[in-house]
Amino acid sequence: MDLVAGRVVHGCSPSWKCIKSPRTPLLLGSWAAAGGAFPGCSCPLAVCRNAPSVVPFAKKKRKGHNQATPDGEEDDDVADELEGEDKDVDDNEEEEEEDVSGDDIVDDDDYDDNDDYDFGDDFESDDEQDLYAGDGGAGGGVSLAGTWWGKEALALAEQVSESFDGDLKIYAFKATANLEIRVRIEKMSTRYGSPTIDDIEAYTIALRAKLDEAESAGKIPKNISLEVSSPGLERVIRVPDELERFKERAMYVRYVATSEDVATPQEADGVFRLISYDVDLCECTWGIADVKINRQQTGKGRPLSKKQREWRLQTPFKLLKLVRVYSEC
Repeated sequence: MDLVAGRVVHGCSPSWKCIKSPRTPLLLGSWAAAGGAFPGCSCPLAVCRNAPSVVPFAKKKRKGHNQATPDGEEDDDVADELEGEDKDVDDNEEEEEEDVSGDDIVDDDDYDDNDDYDFGDDFESDDEQDLYAGDGGAGGGVSLAGTWWGKEALALAEQVSESFDGDLKIYAFKATANLEIRVRIEKMSTRYGSPTIDDIEAYTIALRAKLDEAESAGKIPKNISLEVSSPGLERVIRVPDELERFKERAMYVRYVATSEDVATPQEADGVFRLISYDVDLCECTWGIADVKINRQQTGKGRPLSKKQREWRLQTPFKLLKLVRVYSEC
């Protein structure tokens, strides 16, 4: 979900910080002061309050049992019964531990030969079906939707970006027919381009002032709403320009798979790590990323198999439909 001044927008990454400015003063909550939750990302920490406390090994109170007993005999009977139950539980736990220790230890080579599955399983969510690079939203780029005032608004946004000495760049700009402007900015001085909430607030205030002047001059319609946010934790990566910048991160990749055995090319996807790329040859090589969703294919609690570690995929840039940062959050 986006963090928004005064509200929460459903369906977006929790790391996206967003300020919506429809002409009203900004109302920033205490979450704005929170620190980053991930390296290289200024996302606010999620704090769980009023969590129930759990007491380990606490005995469950028997139904119908009354703590106040008329004499000591009943207390002794109940104590003996509880001790017997504890003994049975301990015996069962010991048997389970023996079973696990005896059967669950498998060498890496024992299950490498059984890994005849498709590495390009369906990792894509329904929200990504229409996501593509350059869509003006989560995919970056510019979209003016045929508005007569969109170019003027974009020029104002670029002027504001230059006023921050080029440190706050426009990642995405979208103007809509229902008088909305949505801007996603990235901070070039950080490794992965994540701006702080102060950066977003400062950019929002500066752009709102320029939009007000343009409205008064009749260059753009009145009552335009403005929303400024970060690119998001799972931002789309522009190929090949940003491959070097995000090469250390796991990436979700949707691509066109070609094969001599298949006449019609088909789309496939997976969570990969970038092995190498060649700008002159316009191609890149991928390997399986060491993330939970890939490890689960070999069995619960097991690492990547030898076959997974050695698997490679070579794709031309033109066959990459979507590349974005993958997060296990």
